Amino acid sequence: MEKFKQLISTAVPLETENVDTDQIIPARFLKATDKLGFGDNVFRDWRFHKDGSVNESFPLNQSIYGGSILVAGNNFGCGSSREHAAWALAGYGFKVIVSSFFADIFKGNALNNGVLPIQVSEVFLKDLLGKIQADPTLEISVDLENQYISYSNGKETFEIDAYKKVCLINGYDDIDFLISKKDKINAFEATQ
Repeated sequence: MEKFKQLISTAVPLETENVDTDQIIPARFLKATDKLGFGDNVFRDWRFHKDGSVNESFPLNQSIYGGSILVAGNNFGCGSSREHAAWALAGYGFKVIVSSFFADIFKGNALNNGVLPIQVSEVFLKDLLGKIQADPTLEISVDLENQYISYSNGKETFEIDAYKKVCLINGYDDIDFLISKKDKINAFEATQ
């Protein structure tokens, strides 16, 4: 995984609440066991009409929006526990997802795949969504080390599991983390 300490980016607003993992990556795309290509189908049924034409009204298809931050409505990532949803978001290029609530399993899957889910208050979320829609060039700053997200006139701290914070900052997956402790593990074993 890539190391993550700070990020400054524009964002894509997705006001929809209760976005479930089947909406993030429809079940028909879950046949692969490799992470490659999932980003192409993120929000597939919302990004495209049934005839395959582009849905111009969907925020990811609007050229005014871009960046590596997705700002979503409340209760993002609910539904099934498919890790493919995190694969699809990361594959599309999102590094941060902001919402006022995340499903626990989705949150864990996102963190395990290098995507930082930031849970903010509903007031902060509503203001941020409004600011992005009013000014799509709005830059949002995420500071993982100090655990805050900010933009022009708003700032809020966020919580993150200490272990997952260490992993993201160092670019570790679970095995990389264990390898980083190899000397301590060997020293302990030598005393036993």
